[in-house]
Amino acid sequence: MSAGAAHWLIAGSFTASFAASFAARFAARFAACLAACLAISAPSSARAEPAVLPAGAQAGDLIFRTGTEDLSAVVLAIDGGPFSHVGMLTGHPGDWRVLHATPSEAPGRRDSVVMDPLEYFIDRVRSRQHAVYHVHANDRQRSQAVSNAISKLGTPFAVADPAGIYCTVLVWEAWKHAGLDLEVGFTALNLPLLPGNYLLPGTLAASRRLTALSPVDTPQPPSAAPL
Repeated sequence: MSAGAAHWLIAGSFTASFAASFAARFAARFAACLAACLAISAPSSARAEPAVLPAGAQAGDLIFRTGTEDLSAVVLAIDGGPFSHVGMLTGHPGDWRVLHATPSEAPGRRDSVVMDPLEYFIDRVRSRQHAVYHVHANDRQRSQAVSNAISKLGTPFAVADPAGIYCTVLVWEAWKHAGLDLEVGFTALNLPLLPGNYLLPGTLAASRRLTALSPVDTPQPPSAAPL
């Protein structure tokens, strides 16, 4: 197959998958909600231990994941990398949280920038795998980047609307406005309905300003809902 034919095949697949994913997402959310209700009502004799991150992880570092939804598969097909989503770590060991721009993953929440417990972000319901990437920066830049990202809480999630923001751009802008250029390029995609220049997860993960930490990717018990 020629490169041009492959591009249009992926583009057509993106359009069909993007449209079809809404119905699939609603069905998946209903099932997840039902499972969550059952989990809440079921007695539990022990509380889940906090998720453990690799040594050296700090607030401001980036955590990538490979999502489980149909839309994640589309991103992976276009990007060619191992990840479909990214967020920024906040908090500290024992109370890690992830700030990220995402379509709603819980009933009653908007598609927006949210902050979730780490355990929820990497739960197997939403993540097939994850990895933490350390950002090489000084303390001032790190503190400012986290503050910049937190200031975006509630901003609508959107990939083709200047009033919104999507996951890679959220963390890239947070660090850029803190004085650290992650030195990444945007990829021009001539996609039906959504043409434009996009920052793909694989491009971000390849930044020379990032270093992948030793993986810690053990299964986490399902978490019913974000805080």
